Amino acid sequence: MQISATIEDTHASSRTARRAGQTIGLVPTMGALHAGHLALVRRAKAESGYVVVSIFVNPLQFGPSEDFSKYPRAFETDRALLEREGVDLIFAPTEAEMYPKGAVTLVNLDRLSERLDGKSRPGHFRGVATVVLKLFHIVDPDVAFFGQKDAAQVAIIRRMVRDLNLPIEIVVCPIVREPDGLALSSRNAYLEPRQRRQALVLSRALRRAQQLFLLGERRGERLGDAARQVLAEEPSVQLDYLSIVDPDSLEPVDDAAPGTLVAVAAYVGNTRLIDNVILAAPEFR
Repeated sequence: MQISATIEDTHASSRTARRAGQTIGLVPTMGALHAGHLALVRRAKAESGYVVVSIFVNPLQFGPSEDFSKYPRAFETDRALLEREGVDLIFAPTEAEMYPKGAVTLVNLDRLSERLDGKSRPGHFRGVATVVLKLFHIVDPDVAFFGQKDAAQVAIIRRMVRDLNLPIEIVVCPIVREPDGLALSSRNAYLEPRQRRQALVLSRALRRAQQLFLLGERRGERLGDAARQVLAEEPSVQLDYLSIVDPDSLEPVDDAAPGTLVAVAAYVGNTRLIDNVILAAPEFR
């Protein structure tokens, strides 16, 4: 397994793989890898001949009061995990390598960037779109793999790929959960045992919305109210948003249909967690 810290070396490795006729798969991450990330890696291994995993904690997607400096970093552990999975290249650049002094170009998706997490975290999706586009140009993948847990991010990236005519297939993999339903997240490491138990209310709320939908309820307002009632069972969990939206536009819907996205974000202590479910998908049935 190769480890590269520079754009030049990563370009060269990708070109070599492409000349050899290999399909290039990219799994972008911020490190602190868990089983959800590894599921993406395995999917990439199954569908690509040459797999690149990026590890870069992107400062542009953190607000001034967010946890950039404290975000978990565990490169040696991540490296060992990825080596066992048979990854071909880890791209682990420095901030200066990705954003040279004087760089001023950013990627903004008008209106879409202001929904869900973009509304409560101004500039977040601008940072996401900018770093992902840079990674696409650096690695030049045929396929890129993302997790459904970051559903709003997926919508942003899909739209960017369409709008900019990028020749990249976006593959979205299901959320990986603990046996009790908690969606895996690098930020779960921040949770104390009591807070971790409280965090289960997010998946319970989504399960309630899914159950009502399967029983025939289609009114978005009713589905949202039912999920919020479950969230109210844990008064120490502070709701950021719970939204019933179209999965591509992220616009609220009055009437839900199969494929509608129910997305939630909340603070458990100081830790902000997100989760979601696609209505009528097998999850939570």
